[in-house]
Amino acid sequence: MAEPAVEIRGAGLSFGTRTLWSGLDLDVEPGEFLAVLGPNGSGKTSLMKVLLGLQPLSSGSVRLAGARPGEANERIGYIPQQRAMQEGLTLRGTDLVGLGLDGHRWGIGLRGIGERRRRVAAAIASVGAESYAKSPVGRLSGGEQQRLRVAQALVGEPDVLLCDEPLLSLDLAHQRAVSELIDARRRRANTAVLFVTHELNPILSFVDRVLYLVNGQFRIGTPDEVMTSETLSELYRTKVEVIRIGGQIHIAGAQSALCEDEPHHLEARVS
Repeated sequence: MAEPAVEIRGAGLSFGTRTLWSGLDLDVEPGEFLAVLGPNGSGKTSLMKVLLGLQPLSSGSVRLAGARPGEANERIGYIPQQRAMQEGLTLRGTDLVGLGLDGHRWGIGLRGIGERRRRVAAAIASVGAESYAKSPVGRLSGGEQQRLRVAQALVGEPDVLLCDEPLLSLDLAHQRAVSELIDARRRRANTAVLFVTHELNPILSFVDRVLYLVNGQFRIGTPDEVMTSETLSELYRTKVEVIRIGGQIHIAGAQSALCEDEPHHLEARVS
């Protein structure tokens, strides 16, 4: 039996007297798509920082691709939140993608120029960005920039792909496109995906399991097991209604409990 792509044991993270989560045990298998959900401040991004080796745990342990966080950089891909790049930025799309191969070392390493070009071109082609890959990234649209970030994360052919709200600020068409690119990669190469998001519906058809974090508690299971009125009401400690309409999940509940910094309405959004 293959070892888990991500193995978390007894993990806890605290800041002063505040505990974001504790006693977290989780195995993410190769090829599995795990969505990480929860309100702002629940520890989703902090978990991502732990996995990237940027934040130590308060207790427990984590291994990714058989190594501790930060020790298996070439086997880990990372897609950050979509943020517009400065219009005057002259870095080309091909250069941005190439940083996924050698951004953590001097020079081009042992791959050689020809192999590097092949890998970069293949990653760009995999996200359909050939027509603008040689353009300065600052002149591209947000959706085009995010496609190149996906290519940058995939160029190293990772075993684990960490996605920190990669759909944020994208319109519905680009959300779907980026989600499909990520899902295609994991199906083709058996890559484990951990996908932090506020927006579950754009990825719902791809998700195998959900990790839901809130109020220092968590639940792990399939969307059908976790995204229920009973489970979310228990987690939030208030009445929450989960309604499924046309293959989407809609949530209604106390605004203050469900989201900390903006109103939460009955819509295609999980906060």
